[in-house]
Amino acid sequence: MEGLEVSIISKESLDLGDRIDAEYFQRYNLLIEQRLKELPHKTLGEIATFVASAFYPAATQLYAVGDTPFIRCVDCIDYPLITKEQDESFEKIPKDFIRDNSGVNILNKNDIIITKVGSPCYASIVYEHDVVALSRTVMGLKNITEVNPLYLLAFLRSKYGFQELYREREQTIQFQLTLERVRKISIYIANPLLQDAIADVYHRYYANMRSAVQLYKQVEQVLLDELCFNQIMETEVTYSHNKFSEFVNSGRLDAEYYQPKYDAIIDKISQYPYGHDKIGNLYILRDKNFLPNDNTRYKYIELSDIGVNGEISGCTYDYGSNLPSRARRIVHTGDIIISSIEGSLQSCAIITEEYDGALCSTGFYVLSPRIINSETSLVLFKSSAIQALLKRACTGTILTAMNKDEFMAINLPVINKDIQNKIADIIRQSTILRSESKRLLNLAKTAVEIAIEQGENTAMKLLTI
Repeated sequence: MEGLEVSIISKESLDLGDRIDAEYFQRYNLLIEQRLKELPHKTLGEIATFVASAFYPAATQLYAVGDTPFIRCVDCIDYPLITKEQDESFEKIPKDFIRDNSGVNILNKNDIIITKVGSPCYASIVYEHDVVALSRTVMGLKNITEVNPLYLLAFLRSKYGFQELYREREQTIQFQLTLERVRKISIYIANPLLQDAIADVYHRYYANMRSAVQLYKQVEQVLLDELCFNQIMETEVTYSHNKFSEFVNSGRLDAEYYQPKYDAIIDKISQYPYGHDKIGNLYILRDKNFLPNDNTRYKYIELSDIGVNGEISGCTYDYGSNLPSRARRIVHTGDIIISSIEGSLQSCAIITEEYDGALCSTGFYVLSPRIINSETSLVLFKSSAIQALLKRACTGTILTAMNKDEFMAINLPVINKDIQNKIADIIRQSTILRSESKRLLNLAKTAVEIAIEQGENTAMKLLTI
């Protein structure tokens, strides 16, 4: 029968344990297992100590006063290196909460994290922080011996390591990994020179990413200086006097809408010497629905694919028949996509050539710039002042999102062309660095795979190109 896969295995050759499901013994899994056993290898339990957080009191109310990163599954999937550049996106818990609750485990610099619940099987490394705390959605590897921790990260992120982890998933209510199962996976022990060369790739990756982030911060300051937005967001909210006619005209009765800070932002924009205009006049809104062809493969961008600095970290690539019903917007190079959902309004990005013709979620507004270039638009929409206006435009009860009419009516400053060009130049430099970083991430994984498949000499040649 076409497409049928059969694995014939002698019972004596296998340690079945508690796994009798066919997926576990798929041919691909068995070939990986066999290949790794032909090479120098150890089990993960032989080269590292496993830790995980058990039960602890709810800490949500402490996030606002915390100081120690509280690592969750979501912090790891797209971030192989856990760095201080991510600090703004981490939830944090107080040191005394960790001290007083034995169920909370910690990791230190160069320890490895593996996601175990939600989206299991993704490995990351504590690259900069001296201490991080583990949520129950991840596990940790400490006291790593015999391998460079960064090499171990590359192996676990390679198709071999990831598939080994993926194979060990168990399903109850959702897929999860257990410490017991992960301990037994095989780790290919490459020679130290190759390990160190792969570790160096990660160091180069981080150097590029840090430079890209610094450039983005630089461009944020350029915009702040141009618009004199620095003091606005510090406006203290006290009370607001509003005429009844204002309520009638706006249709809004919620007190948040009338806070004085919004008036301060709007006044500052109206005073901008180079003018201001509504989003609806500055951009073309691409909101026509597109019905994907069932038999055509598309790149699909959703909210989780947008990085903290406006980069697209990846996408789904699948047939139209497999895409969700919200995959209905076509995007093109230079478009700006902006999340319409409160809580993720910071998810804005420029569509690069790589994603020209891709689909994105209807959770985004898709804008084609008319007057303000794409790079300046990105920085403007992500600025704290404009983010406040976007939040103001959100309505709803169950799902709070930006109303289309209110969104299109928001006033933006028409940024000076010289400033636009300056911002564009810096953002393009940042984009080049990010592209190189992405290449280096792939290189680290590929080097491991080449070493396993073609030998370590071939892998070393790849790293020296």
